[in-house]
Amino acid sequence: MTALSFLDYASVLVFALTGALVASRAQLDLIGFAFIACLTAVGGGTIRDVLLNRDPVFWIGNPNYILIACAAAIVIFFTAPMVESRYRWLLWLDSFALAIAVPAGVILALDMQQPAMIVVLMGMLTGCMGGLLRDVVCNEVPLVLKQGELYVTATFAGSLTGFWVHAFTNNMTYVMISCAVVTWGLRAGSMLMGWQLPTYRSRPPRV
Repeated sequence: MTALSFLDYASVLVFALTGALVASRAQLDLIGFAFIACLTAVGGGTIRDVLLNRDPVFWIGNPNYILIACAAAIVIFFTAPMVESRYRWLLWLDSFALAIAVPAGVILALDMQQPAMIVVLMGMLTGCMGGLLRDVVCNEVPLVLKQGELYVTATFAGSLTGFWVHAFTNNMTYVMISCAVVTWGLRAGSMLMGWQLPTYRSRPPRV
């Protein structure tokens, strides 16, 4: 199994779990769970593959990704009532999924010899879009838009780190680890210690 396949499998599983948790908050039926889990699991990777003109899209070439997402949905459907704080579980699982998906986007773009800007953007899109689709469809406030949260910033920093590590070494393991550590470290720091960037403040109009 290649590093990219491993990352895709892992991100599909963890993102599917987050999608199913959001479905439980929306009180959907089992089919709804499976739909949201699959949408979350493959959303970012699908957009990545389409933009990079990858044929076939990863889950069409290997439908096992969909089976994994559906299995995760079934597990959460029957176990979610036992979880005390589903939102807290959602936040932490999403942070791990982010740290897996961002390196997947970076490594694929590097394998396709894309320039720096595209490498960084593919890492960000792969990490962010599945969760964004999940939250919008379920009428939740998207995590990427939470005020003061390091979310998109974490994916940007992780993607950029992965690109710069690749510039000094062709070892994809180092790229994967550095990208994941920076992405998750910033996201976890934001949740635990309130790390954030300055936000825009509009000035009151002059009289």
